[in-house]
Amino acid sequence: MKVKIDAAFVGRLVAAQFPQWAHLEVRPVEFGGVNNRSFHLGDDMSVRMPRAWSYAAQVDKEQAWLPRLAPQLPLPIPEPLGLGQPAEGYPWRWSIYRWIDGETAARDRIADLPAFARDLAAFLKALQGLAAAGGPPPGPHNFLRGLSPAVYEAQTQEALADLEGEIDTALAREVWAAALASEWRGPPVWSHGDVAAGNLLVKDGKLSAVIDWGIMSVGDPACDLTIAWTLFDADSRAAFREALPLDPGTWARARGWALWKALILLAGQSGNHPDAANAPQVLQAILDDHREFG
Repeated sequence: MKVKIDAAFVGRLVAAQFPQWAHLEVRPVEFGGVNNRSFHLGDDMSVRMPRAWSYAAQVDKEQAWLPRLAPQLPLPIPEPLGLGQPAEGYPWRWSIYRWIDGETAARDRIADLPAFARDLAAFLKALQGLAAAGGPPPGPHNFLRGLSPAVYEAQTQEALADLEGEIDTALAREVWAAALASEWRGPPVWSHGDVAAGNLLVKDGKLSAVIDWGIMSVGDPACDLTIAWTLFDADSRAAFREALPLDPGTWARARGWALWKALILLAGQSGNHPDAANAPQVLQAILDDHREFG
């Protein structure tokens, strides 16, 4: 049975399971994400519903861990207010969150990109410093973020073969080999798992919140550094690197994570993904960075 997840359907679920909010208007969020469907619930809340079983396990994880992490972080993160149950043919649990105001990050919305990079670095440094004991290890629930990028070796090699003659595959293979030659030697630390422009909110030109924590885990933090090439320019990338001093191997693995994503987007392995248009520029930034630091 295929369920049509629209505002009317969500409104019925809310009315049945959270009658105290039944009077509130439900309307789609303009940019509701790729892995979940999101809706406004009144002016101060949102409803977030997994699109597929592979995202459903993230609901309980966010419900359990976000309230514990939030008081220890320097910027707002989502606050769960309710846990919805499967109903009317919809098979998974779902969440109600307090709404966080702001726009998704983009260069033209950021007043000072190097300052933004330093603020994000400070947030990630705080996150990595939190006690990680008992935190969720990497696994299928977060698409293996927090492990080595080697987990996507086969997919990366397939993309490189498909792109032979279209990009500098020799240099790209160098970047990939450098990523796989290193490993995280410290204790597991918290990572967000998907530090992308769409999950960073901007208000008054500054970083104001970090959202969408479904891919969080404790492990290797390298996956959280890919924003260095997907959003930042050379100056802000340098500011980010300086403010978040990690060993060269971690930066090499981060380039590997960013390379994997750029390659599969360029090779069309991710379908009509919204990030595909920027993949050529991201790839060039990765290759240039490897020439300088690799």
